[in-house]
Amino acid sequence: MINKISLLLTIIFFAFQAKSIHVLIPMDEMQKDHLKSYGIAYWVLEKDVEVKWLLNYRGGSFLMQHLPEIENECLVRGVSFQTITDTQSAAILNEIAQPDVNQDAVSMNKAPKIAVYSPPNKQPWDDAVTLVLTYAEINYDIIYDEEILSGELSDYDWLHLHHEDFTGQFGKFWRNYQHMPWYQQEVSINNELAKKMGFLKVSEMKSFVTREIQEYVLKGGFLFAMCAATDTYDISLAAAGIDICEPMFDGDPADQQADEKLDFSRSFAFENFHLEKSPYEYEFSNIDATNTRNVARENDYFTLFDFSAKWDPIPTMLCQNHHNLIKGFMGQTTAYRKEVLKPNILIMGENKPAREARYIHGEKGKGFWTFYGGHDPEDYRHLVGDPPTDLSLHPNSPGYRLILNNVLFPAAKKKKRKT
Repeated sequence: MINKISLLLTIIFFAFQAKSIHVLIPMDEMQKDHLKSYGIAYWVLEKDVEVKWLLNYRGGSFLMQHLPEIENECLVRGVSFQTITDTQSAAILNEIAQPDVNQDAVSMNKAPKIAVYSPPNKQPWDDAVTLVLTYAEINYDIIYDEEILSGELSDYDWLHLHHEDFTGQFGKFWRNYQHMPWYQQEVSINNELAKKMGFLKVSEMKSFVTREIQEYVLKGGFLFAMCAATDTYDISLAAAGIDICEPMFDGDPADQQADEKLDFSRSFAFENFHLEKSPYEYEFSNIDATNTRNVARENDYFTLFDFSAKWDPIPTMLCQNHHNLIKGFMGQTTAYRKEVLKPNILIMGENKPAREARYIHGEKGKGFWTFYGGHDPEDYRHLVGDPPTDLSLHPNSPGYRLILNNVLFPAAKKKKRKT
């Protein structure tokens, strides 16, 4: 009798196990909407449900325990998913764990709190990241200089900087747009804010902000920057205490020996660069290759590196994609000349024939940073005044996926790169 009961319980147990299911969100070519898939992963993390990021498995898929509301949310948002049994899930994880397979499973348990550095007069063409966060339905807060100078940055796990000028030269738009209302408004807002925060110049305020962001990273924060926010951030760090602004920007002449006084030990990514001193040039330094690159649009692609998922999980996470060849796109800062990269910088995406890096990463103190060249991954030359990109037309954008990899990155349990 006891043996029969034991057998019955065993049968019931295995029947229950067979029915227990997981949700697999594939991120290969079978996915209808890659961008909203990240939003589902983030939404599940907000519910305190663990998500496993399956690195290099079907384009970086997501695996989670099945709940009816998760399935319903996928249906509502138009995200492709599969329901699989515990046995199938275990088989996938076992396959991924094999030492000779370049795959890994990374656990994510908490949705990162996201801040986007953005001015109150942000224009529709200003920021691809807010576009994709909104499209993917990922929550974020807008902060600017006042919030950072007031110490609010420590409340966030992830900070994004986009088309921002941290040198105090107002994007070097003066030559072409000094009479435009939006430009005049930007100058006015920043001058008033600098005065309110106790600074004589906008450049001084921005320099202080960059150092506050640096402290944020040193203490364990995650920084993701695109376009002009990448090189102007490093220029601002290296030029701390040096006047690099001409009179139309700050009311007095720039230091003519500024180049010789730059301190590259302060910067994150770049060294031995030279400033573009002319206020009439729409460029900040020779970090950026926009004006010197000889790349035809039809040949403008960059390649993602193939990292070891088990040995280099961090860059592997940041490069998850269903394509490793990404079409290029322009920006005020388009690409980084390799000659000015610090030797410890990790290049994750490059245009090798052009000798330019497009997607780079590094560690600073306890934190991490990623710089991504270009302005909008789905608009090759996004000009001032152009309408914002409609991401419903680009739900499978490989270029935008790189942005969203960085959004989820702080949620993952990470290890420093092995050497």
